[in-house]
Amino acid sequence: MKKLTSILTLCWLAFGLSAAELPADLEWETNDTDPIFASPEARRGGEFNMMMLSFPLTFRTVGPDSNTAFRSFILENQLGLYGLHPETENPIPALATHWAFGDDDRTMYFRLNPAARWSDGVPVTADDFLFALEFMRSEVIRAPWYNNYYTEEIVDITKYDDHTLSVTAGSPKSRRELLNTVGLTPQPRHFYELSEDWVRRYNWEVVPVTGAYVVSDVRRGRAITFKRRDDWWGNGLRYYRHRFNVDEIRLTVVRDLNIAYRHFLRGDVDTFGLILPEWWHDKTDTPEYRNGLINRIWFYNDIQQGPQGLHLNTAHPRLRDVRVREGIAHAINMQRMLDTILRGDYERMHSFGTGYGDFTDTDIKAREFDIERARALFAEAGYDRQGPGGILMNAANDRLSLAVTYTTQEHTARLAILREEARKAGLDLQLNLVDGATGFKAMLEKNHEAAWLGWGGGGLYPQYWEFFHSANADKPQTNNLFNISDEQLDILIEEYRITMDLDAKAAISRRIQQRVHDLAIFIPGYQVPYTREAYWRYVKLPEAKGTAQSPSLFWPMEGAPHSTGGLFWIDQELKAELKAGGKTYEPVLEVVETWRRKP
Repeated sequence: MKKLTSILTLCWLAFGLSAAELPADLEWETNDTDPIFASPEARRGGEFNMMMLSFPLTFRTVGPDSNTAFRSFILENQLGLYGLHPETENPIPALATHWAFGDDDRTMYFRLNPAARWSDGVPVTADDFLFALEFMRSEVIRAPWYNNYYTEEIVDITKYDDHTLSVTAGSPKSRRELLNTVGLTPQPRHFYELSEDWVRRYNWEVVPVTGAYVVSDVRRGRAITFKRRDDWWGNGLRYYRHRFNVDEIRLTVVRDLNIAYRHFLRGDVDTFGLILPEWWHDKTDTPEYRNGLINRIWFYNDIQQGPQGLHLNTAHPRLRDVRVREGIAHAINMQRMLDTILRGDYERMHSFGTGYGDFTDTDIKAREFDIERARALFAEAGYDRQGPGGILMNAANDRLSLAVTYTTQEHTARLAILREEARKAGLDLQLNLVDGATGFKAMLEKNHEAAWLGWGGGGLYPQYWEFFHSANADKPQTNNLFNISDEQLDILIEEYRITMDLDAKAAISRRIQQRVHDLAIFIPGYQVPYTREAYWRYVKLPEAKGTAQSPSLFWPMEGAPHSTGGLFWIDQELKAELKAGGKTYEPVLEVVETWRRKP
């Protein structure tokens, strides 16, 4: 063995290389003491029936058309080096059993679990993380955001042996921010080939995963089924016991929400989100609820709220003028929509995302509905003539209109209120409802004037580069739906990315939010600090119902960045009893305010 080691060393020296040496003074950490948040009463088995409004355009999680709702079923079934505990927010073991912080404020070291396996049985090793860096930097995946992030934010991955590696960030960071940056997921080196036709070749491939479920059946355009792996390597891990309990997850395409609800009332779908006020207040007085067959729960969480509102595309000639954008903001009566259609259930959002503590500028207030102010701004921009129907025009007879692209039928009534009010200020809102996947693709391709949508929250800190940096302007398949290219924003965002001190970073975050407000490219809508859901009585939840970081109580996968999903289970005996019919129960309506954030 000594002779072989010497030969290998000579080979390294001959090529001018040296074997990576693990620092000797590392303080290895793990976490096996935080509270368990899954229920020991949970039982394995059964099928969980879900619905989706449209079939995905691809099974890829990067590249063209990949940023859809279905993507989460793949990404959050792919474990990273660690998760975050949903209550303590401490790191918890996932693919790595231990971790250590380097003394350079840029590097973390990891020991992989030797038991970790891909779903095809191949061991997970440090090589899969080395390949992840190569993969995410490759131009063939056609994903510029990932290309940039894995070049500037993740600058190196070092392998020490098959189960030991380090990840180095592009700039010094606090330990908290390092955890927000370097918790990578691997890519299966044995599966992918980075060829020029990668996007087409892997469009519908079922890629090996490290999570508990695998895609077992695909009916193109109609349904996708995931099957639980009985021999999943993570079954015995402390924070994964009693989780991911159902044997199958069946996703069926139902393109109309009202039809989907009828499927739910028949028992063909097991749970149904009731965030929409009209659904919660008006559609739950049916025999299924009155007879206690279906339960309701209003569960307040404490998660970061992603931005929801109107994204104005500054590439459109009319929207290049900040006075027009400000005028539009003053012509949008968001409060009337909240008070009427939304029945006061939702809260007004004032900035680009909320809930990040000092990183959120709570002094920023969204522009209020003000007809006189809106008309004055429009006049300054040249729209000072009354046209047909009361809509303003300029000297070139350009009519002051704004096409609003959106993807949810149930939002039509909300936008109709905004359209009605905007006409009072001389603005014509044209509502453009498009199918979910197709509509979002149109937004990513920048084929919109205004996009009405919401982004997920999550992460420990706000992310700005993908939404506002000029590197992502005037390019398809990026999240800069504003097409904004602003030197001040670029400077702030670049400073934000390299600043280590959290107080200084938070101050820059507030300046970014103020600049976004000044540019009037985003018109904040609302935030919803809870989940409301209906579920058949045979679907069971832990005693606490969920965690502080649970965006949904019935999400079957891992969750990200906090580990929150897969806590529910199916009582198969009760399900058989309910399906047989003839029995009634006391109705159940629960309001859980354990983690409600006080105003």
